[in-house]
Amino acid sequence: MARNVNFELHDLRAVLESPVDEDGIHDSFHQLIEEQTLDLSADAEAYELSELEEGEGRDNLGYLASPSSRQQHGEMQEERTEPLMDQQWSTATLRVLSSMPSRTIGRSRGAIISNYYNRTMQLRRRRQSRPSIRDFAPSSRPSIRGYGGVETDAGVDDERKWRQLVINLQNLPVSDRVQMLRCMPLSVDEKREIRRAALEYKGRRSSENQRVPCFSQLKICVIIALRHGWYSWLSLLSFLQLWQIALKKVSGRFGTGVLSYFVFLKTLLLFNFFLSIVTGFFLVLPQAIYPALSYALKFQGLELLTGGGYFTSTVMYYGYYTNSTLKKDCIWQQAISQHSNQTACHSLYYNMPLAYFFTIGFAFFITGIILVYTMSKSFGQSFRIDKSQGVLAMKVFASWDFKVSKKSSIKMQCENISTQIKELLSELALQQNTMGLLQKFGKSCVHLLAWTMCVGSTLACVLAVFYFSDYMHMDQKSRARVNDTANPLVKEAGLLALPVVVSTINLLLPGFFNAVAWMEEYNSPSTSNYVSIFRNLMLKVSVLGVLCYHWLGRIAHDPTSLGLQCWESFVGQELYRFLLMDFIFTMLDTFFGEFLWRLFSQKALKRKRKPVFDIARHVLELIYGQTLAWLGVLFIPVLPIVQIIKLLCMFYMKKASLMMNCQAPRKPWRACQMTTIFITLLCFPSFLGASVFVTYTMWTIKPSESCGPFRGLNSMFQSGKRC
Repeated sequence: MARNVNFELHDLRAVLESPVDEDGIHDSFHQLIEEQTLDLSADAEAYELSELEEGEGRDNLGYLASPSSRQQHGEMQEERTEPLMDQQWSTATLRVLSSMPSRTIGRSRGAIISNYYNRTMQLRRRRQSRPSIRDFAPSSRPSIRGYGGVETDAGVDDERKWRQLVINLQNLPVSDRVQMLRCMPLSVDEKREIRRAALEYKGRRSSENQRVPCFSQLKICVIIALRHGWYSWLSLLSFLQLWQIALKKVSGRFGTGVLSYFVFLKTLLLFNFFLSIVTGFFLVLPQAIYPALSYALKFQGLELLTGGGYFTSTVMYYGYYTNSTLKKDCIWQQAISQHSNQTACHSLYYNMPLAYFFTIGFAFFITGIILVYTMSKSFGQSFRIDKSQGVLAMKVFASWDFKVSKKSSIKMQCENISTQIKELLSELALQQNTMGLLQKFGKSCVHLLAWTMCVGSTLACVLAVFYFSDYMHMDQKSRARVNDTANPLVKEAGLLALPVVVSTINLLLPGFFNAVAWMEEYNSPSTSNYVSIFRNLMLKVSVLGVLCYHWLGRIAHDPTSLGLQCWESFVGQELYRFLLMDFIFTMLDTFFGEFLWRLFSQKALKRKRKPVFDIARHVLELIYGQTLAWLGVLFIPVLPIVQIIKLLCMFYMKKASLMMNCQAPRKPWRACQMTTIFITLLCFPSFLGASVFVTYTMWTIKPSESCGPFRGLNSMFQSGKRC
């Protein structure tokens, strides 16, 4: 078979290279196709539409030549075609011949119009029962000359055929219409004219014959308006996302590790916003509408640091809230009946002790649910990202957002993708590092020594806080026994000593931890950060444990020995002072530890490198401050608002310091699980500890006799029992 095909192709090439008139060749094409169709018993296949291909100047649909076309040629032409007519061509040779393009297509505009009129007519008839036009296999494509359905220029009514072609085109689907126009061997101007005519005819027909009822038009308009409104709302929500552009800049310049700190700060801001709404609407606002009778002190300015003085007699502290039921005297309503018009007086009641108890419980319960949900969601995302295969390939080939059009956004996205690729490559490089047995033993000894130093220093600081708080407690007792008549603000200013000592320890000891970590020389930056986080967490939790014992085991256990009439307000003032001192020391560390150190290293030491942003220390500062806010929400309901102001100031302060004074880490690393670690630490040591503290206070410790909504009760929990 293959030998016969090669022989026939050789004969065909010899004939085609001879100076044979092309009309004869077209006639021979007709005979060959007829023989092929007779052999295959598929006469209908000659009229099927072929696949439309892109390009101009060529026609991809073949037509069968008609026997009538041969009558137009002379006897001399018939004699020249005898070599082709005498040969018996095989099916494979006929397929090769049928795939040859026509050499006469495109020479007559009338023939082209008539040709594509027939094609569109056939496509219209078979559109419902045939597959898509793109699914057709290539068919034969001989010359259109001599085809019975295609007339020559002399006998074609061009104008009528042109109008019929336009009508057929406008009835086709858009995709088929475009493909048909694209395949027409006409000029671009003629194609544009046909397309315009088809669109105009379609619009005119739709307006005249397909008029939509008024109700349907109204329904369509409403649906379109709702859809546009929904998309606009989604765009507005995306635009109003807090610090979206700032976070993208941080991520592109400093990587995902530093970004995780600011994302965590944003999460804490949302938690405090929820707490402030709950306590503000159910506690602060009702008590502010019906203020209690109290002696208001004069504001002197020092209260902003101490939290006492003028603020003691406001809704800021627990002691200001009443233990009675708030009552709206009378609301007149007109009751209309069938016989007479009557007016009735209705009173509104608001049980403040009950509202205080259930508001605090509800706030902690909902916060715990949100924390657990956020932690599980973050864990699932980080686990999926960390364990997925081909992350680097997806980041290289599929991370670009083609919707970005602004130059600043394009630059930001380039930096972001570049930094993330560096982080992924650094992980691959770390996986290839191996150490020998002696190196591992030496590393283990260094790590053991470093942990001994860190645990010892933490224990020493915790003991210092414990004994210093005991000294402050004994000093306050001695002053209460001798009835010291000094200025109350001066007394409260002396109480700032303990917050200052604790804040100093929280500022200096993490620097010692970083020096020890420098001695250990961790290969992985992520491992170094995790170790630093654990050491700082150990310090913060130990200090907070000592302070909780100081507040509940010393002050709340025997408030009369300290001369306190409302120990809850005093503990609230202590928590306010600790929160404020933590913020002040954070600002000092930002100015002296980052800004001045950068100037000193660049000017005096002539170093070009800037310090690296300490993620572990800054994150644990956030967790420490949020724990104070949760501990104090029982004694100072407006403390979440103070925490919101602090977090807002810290974000802009830390962002400005990061851009000016810090540089990206020397070793890029991917922090795919950092946010999950932060949320986990916020949930279990922080929120769980604060919940235990508040629950123990409400369940066990006796409230003050002369202040607060739970005065006269053995415990705060009794108000819930009475309900």
